Amino acid sequence: MATAEGAAPLSLREKVKGTSPWMDSWKLFRRNRASVIALITIGVIFFIAITATLWTQLDLLDNPTGAKARHVINPANTETQDPFPDPGVCARDGQNRNPYWCNWLSPEALVLVQEQHCSIPTPDMSQKQWCFMLGGDSDGKDILSQTVYGARVSLTVGIVGAGASLIVGLIYGLISGYYGGRIDNIMMRFVDFMYSFPDLIFVILLQVFFTQMAREYQDQQNRGFVGFVLDLNKDMGGLLFLFIALGILSWVGMARLTRGQVLSYREKEFVEAARAVGASDRRIIFSHLLPNVMGPLIVSEAQAIPGFIFAEAFLSFIGLGVQPGTPSWGAMISQIRDQGGLFSNRHLLLVPSFALVITTLSFNFLGDGLRDALDPRLRGT
Repeated sequence: MATAEGAAPLSLREKVKGTSPWMDSWKLFRRNRASVIALITIGVIFFIAITATLWTQLDLLDNPTGAKARHVINPANTETQDPFPDPGVCARDGQNRNPYWCNWLSPEALVLVQEQHCSIPTPDMSQKQWCFMLGGDSDGKDILSQTVYGARVSLTVGIVGAGASLIVGLIYGLISGYYGGRIDNIMMRFVDFMYSFPDLIFVILLQVFFTQMAREYQDQQNRGFVGFVLDLNKDMGGLLFLFIALGILSWVGMARLTRGQVLSYREKEFVEAARAVGASDRRIIFSHLLPNVMGPLIVSEAQAIPGFIFAEAFLSFIGLGVQPGTPSWGAMISQIRDQGGLFSNRHLLLVPSFALVITTLSFNFLGDGLRDALDPRLRGT
């Protein structure tokens, strides 16, 4: 066989290096700078939440007495209680003690020390020092520590809520779309029935029901299985009932999306070929249909995570989310109603609000990037 001059003849044994659809999607995703930055931001937030105990002041989170908030000493050398520690103020068991980095963050505190240095008693250096880098609330709880631990709650709700929605909706939609006929008709009518409930109102009513049930069973001795569930929810800081309330309706949209994808693929040639060689229904569903429908489902769940985070924040804001004492961004934002108002203690609102906005925007940008990368129509463009 003649070959072009200088060209090596092709061998049938030579392997042509190819790329998988997932590698093509990753290459497209990396082109989207906003999505890459969002992915890095989400990774940083996860790292901060996981390693929270390494660099936050847990005692300022657990001790609600407010004793650590006493950091101002007046000229008469008498201690005064400041219910809202300002950002950058440090205290050593109630006595004013500002290291240089705190003075740099809070110049007003530095002036106070310089004017009263003769009347300030020397603190016991063996005591632990508490630094309110982002300020504190009226209970003497550190805002930074609450924000970091609140990230754990928000991320847990977002990931668990989206994961449960994906698993339930995926299985339900696969069965409905693949078998079709009467099975599909019955299953979709149930989905339509679930769609008739307004999501937010239904979740609020469920949370009210769970709260009332907890009050009724609180003083009973033999509570049985209900008592076990109530104790488990208490140990989880109220997250168990929140997961149940958010999960009851969240899967129906995923079920519809999965069914639509399966209906578009089940008559394709590769599915017919699998049937022709005697593949079982389970093998066709999980080995042939599932990998082809996962792209849009992953995009949908990535874009749904901010909705779960906002739902938790809203429920905690109105007092129907996590239990009191559990750090939550929504619960932190609600403090502004009862603790001096917006203009007197802005840091109570700004810090958790900023964390909430950054997290939700990052997941939104990530979802947009995944949508563009996993869309086959955009490959090669």
